[in-house]
Formats: sequence, C-alpha cells, structure tokens
Amino acid sequence: MSVQKLGRTQGQRKALLRGLVASVLLHGKIETTAGKARAAKPLVDKMVTLAKRGDLHARRQAAAFLADPEAVKKLFNEIGPKYADRNGGYTRVLKLGPRQGDAAPMALLELV
Repeated sequence: MSVQKLGRTQGQRKALLRGLVASVLLHGKIETTAGKARAAKPLVDKMVTLAKRGDLHARRQAAAFLADPEAVKKLFNEIGPKYADRNGGYTRVLKLGPRQGDAAPMALLELV
C-alpha cells in the first residue's frame, strides 16, 4: 500500500489523519484538500468497520487510534448501527474545486 506523505513527517502525518478521522466521525463531513481526503478515507472506513463489530476489542482499537472519547462514543453508538447492513463504501470524496488563497484542489469527505 502506498503512503501519501502530505509533506509531513510520519508522526505529524499520523496526528493529522487521526484528527481528520475524528472530525469526520463527529461532524459527518469535512472540507479539506483532495490529498488529505484521499488519505483519510480508508481510515474512516476502517473505523466504521470496527464499530460494526462492536465488541470490546474493537472499541479499544478505535479508542487507541482516535484519542477522542466523544468520537469513539458516537462511532459505536450511532454510526456503527447505522451501517450494520452495508458492506463497505461508508464514505465518499466529492471534488469541490480550487481553494481561493492558493488554488489547492479541495474536496468534501463525508459519510454516505
């Protein structure tokens, strides 16, 4: 699996993606650059898959990754049961166009 480095070191990249995933889970969607959205999409899908399992080990794995108790709570109480009958494809990335300041390609990452 190739890693999108996003111009950051490994620790910075991991922290960034953890924050993006937590934001998507809490708010349902986020507007970010296209590269960050593509990098965060599989991680959000993985968290939803853990929530569908719903056991204690899955909850602890999600808590270890997210480090935001509110996001973990919402993930397992609301999002997991919502996607219980869906086999993958929990998120979508919609391209929005260039950002005003630096013309970076923007995208919307949202739960389906």
